[in-house]
Parts: sequence; structure tokens; C-alpha cells
Amino acid sequence: MDQDSSEIGPILSQEEMFCACSGRLPELVIEGLELFNAHEYFEAHESLEMAWRQEPGPIRELYRGILQVSVAYYHLLRKNYAGARKVFQRCHKWLEPFPDLCRGIDLAGFREDYLRVEAEIIRLGQDGLGDFNPLLLKHIRYQSSTEKSS
Repeated sequence: MDQDSSEIGPILSQEEMFCACSGRLPELVIEGLELFNAHEYFEAHESLEMAWRQEPGPIRELYRGILQVSVAYYHLLRKNYAGARKVFQRCHKWLEPFPDLCRGIDLAGFREDYLRVEAEIIRLGQDGLGDFNPLLLKHIRYQSSTEKSS
């Protein structure tokens, strides 16, 4: 993924953010979320990166943030402490501007989960990473536009 363009676009108004978050999830994003939930983090990154590259609007930064968490988890499971820490530090700026629910994705829950993982790897440190509990890697909860609410 091209990291040269690391800045977020202009700050969106509440109305612009609402419009961006009220759209549908593209199939590539749904595929990426499903791969993420199957703990296939590299593959999730690939799918989400394709969606990010195809999306011209501000919602692309949401996809970039999620794919960065996927990369952090990938590094974590390969015991690459420095890689995981670096990517975690980057993902915050892309995910923080979005509301707790965006395009059917439970971002509030997702934030809680990945922040808990990040805090745990910091606590463990590089030498303790082998003690990381993979049960902390939770699913991203979302509802696609094709799912029915119960």
C-alpha cells in the first residue's frame, strides 16, 4: 500500500460525515470484513486495499483504517512487534474521525477491540509477545445493506 499519501483529506462537516457514513458497503469491503473475521488478515488487507483504491470519496479513509488494523494483526501474529506497533500508531488517524456507526460497521466496538489489543502488546513488550492471547482478536461487527434487522 502506498504510504506516501498518509494525510486525511479535509475535515468533514457533520452533514458530510453523515452522508459518507450512510452509504452501502461495497462487496470488496464486505469480503475484506469477512476475511478479517476469519482471521485471514493478509487477505483482508488485500481486499480492503482494493476497495480503498477504488473509492474516490472520504469514506476511503475508513477502509484504509480497517486495513491498517488488519496489517497490525498480521504483524502481531508473526511476532513482529515493531511492525505491529508502527501500523497501530498509523491507523488511529484514519479511524478517529468517523462516528461510532458508519456504513453499518460498529466502529465503537471495533475501536474498543483494537485499542485493547494495542494496549496488550505494549504491556507485553517485544520479549513478551509470545504470551499474547489471540482470543483478544475479535470480529468486526457490521450489517451489510442486504442483511435484515431483527
